[in-house]
Amino acid sequence: MKKQIMSINFDSVTMDEAVSIAEGCIDSSEKCMVVTPNAEIAYAAEKDANFADLINNAKLVLPDGVGVVLASKILGDPVKGKVAGVEFAENLIKTTKYPVFFFGGKPGVAEMARDNMKAKYPSCNIAGVRDGYFKEKDIPDIINEINVSGAKIVYVCLGAPKQELFIKAHMNEINAYVFAGLGGSLDVFAGTAKRAPDFFVKFGLEWLYRLIKQPSRIKRMSVLPLYIIETIKFKLGGKK
Repeated sequence: MKKQIMSINFDSVTMDEAVSIAEGCIDSSEKCMVVTPNAEIAYAAEKDANFADLINNAKLVLPDGVGVVLASKILGDPVKGKVAGVEFAENLIKTTKYPVFFFGGKPGVAEMARDNMKAKYPSCNIAGVRDGYFKEKDIPDIINEINVSGAKIVYVCLGAPKQELFIKAHMNEINAYVFAGLGGSLDVFAGTAKRAPDFFVKFGLEWLYRLIKQPSRIKRMSVLPLYIIETIKFKLGGKK
């Protein structure tokens, strides 16, 4: 079920439901784009109608972050809960029988992510990896590499909106079915970036943990209150 939060139509799903929908697309040979907007990405979409349309055309629009969940509550039509992109990615890896391709990150990160996931989930099927540093002329080789791997799921971790634009432009050239834009998920899998401890995750304070660890992120973190302010203005019928 879709829940409209200003310009974006989010899917109100549990983690298990999101994973099931993704696998169902492969079972039925349906192309499926998965996007994972947090407050920062959703706020950017409020300022860019083309980006909003790109997000809304995805099969799955997962509410990644406490800001999105809070916005849905402010508007009186709450989503079921947060479905973090990195958690969706890991849950799909550990449950699916279908091969996955990791695309993104700095050189060496995708390989580290693959090795860590294989150590954690020995039965997982990671068909191939490729870093996210490329030029336009390299795209045919990337497409061929993914196709040769036999992957049915592709994690595109290039950052927004680059990853969503890549998926939109090339998903029909790639013989996979699920294409998920997942930002820094490979860095988390590789261990080069750390997720917040469980306490911060449980209480929706991951943003605070990241700010404590990286004070330089304060400008990016300021988007969260701005997004909530936009939501309140929208609720009151004011100008977005």
